[in-house]
Amino acid sequence: MKIVIAGGTGYLGKLLTEYYTREKGNKIYILTRSQKLNSKNVNYIQWDGKTKGYWTELLEETDVLINLTGKSVNCRYTKENKAEIYASRLQSTALLCEIVQELKIPPKVFIQSSSATIYRHSEDKLMTEKDGEIGIDFSMDVCKKWEQVFNSYELPKTRKIITRTSIVLGNQGGAFPLMKRMTKFGLGGQQGKGNQFISWITEKDYVRAINYLIHKPSGVYNLCVPNPITNRGFQKELRKKLKVLVGINAPKLLLSIGAKIIGTETELLLKSRRVYPQKLLDLGFEFGTTEFNEFKI
Repeated sequence: MKIVIAGGTGYLGKLLTEYYTREKGNKIYILTRSQKLNSKNVNYIQWDGKTKGYWTELLEETDVLINLTGKSVNCRYTKENKAEIYASRLQSTALLCEIVQELKIPPKVFIQSSSATIYRHSEDKLMTEKDGEIGIDFSMDVCKKWEQVFNSYELPKTRKIITRTSIVLGNQGGAFPLMKRMTKFGLGGQQGKGNQFISWITEKDYVRAINYLIHKPSGVYNLCVPNPITNRGFQKELRKKLKVLVGINAPKLLLSIGAKIIGTETELLLKSRRVYPQKLLDLGFEFGTTEFNEFKI
């Protein structure tokens, strides 16, 4: 297959690149703002996510286009950062859609990244693709507008898929390595009240789900296990896995101070994401890991 990944040098992009390079015959092109040396099956192409360039020709006769572009939300929500979070997502998505409309032989499938954080804080209700309630605060609005831009373009020759991805757990990047370090230092107690839910998916199941959706109908899909876990239960199981006896609890006030010091927001820890992958399950997708106590670290 010919696969183009926009924003492919981030955590999820690296997971997908590693996955697809295992299979002979795949040719992968990564659109990135940084300079990278090409490898045997991977070509790194510079772009700015805003303007057209010579790289647009690469999208002709592409099997799969995956857009992961966007500034990390692991930052303080200052006016400047908020503007960049919006712009980096909306501009790149609009640009790619415009180009796909103009191609003679456009991609067979376009997978657009979104986030499970689009749903409101929920401790009571499982958020499915059909019945999930979309919230109105900053991070939810970013996801909503991100999807609106993607949905505003008619791409009749391309299947359009939106992935609302939960926290991806693994050792190659993302939040999990930091969670483990904090727990090893004795800071692995519950965060806030501990009642908030964590929706998650393993690295292996994430790439398997993306590959599975390449051959499935257009639509919105939640990428998460069917069994979200409370923050309290997650931290308890993580301490058990790491053989750490003590875990100091972190109340909301302490988290707020700590988040300001390290340059992030408490929402990443305190928002309850109780999300359910109804459509993946209906299609017959089988998760390799569905319970956090089964997850090997």
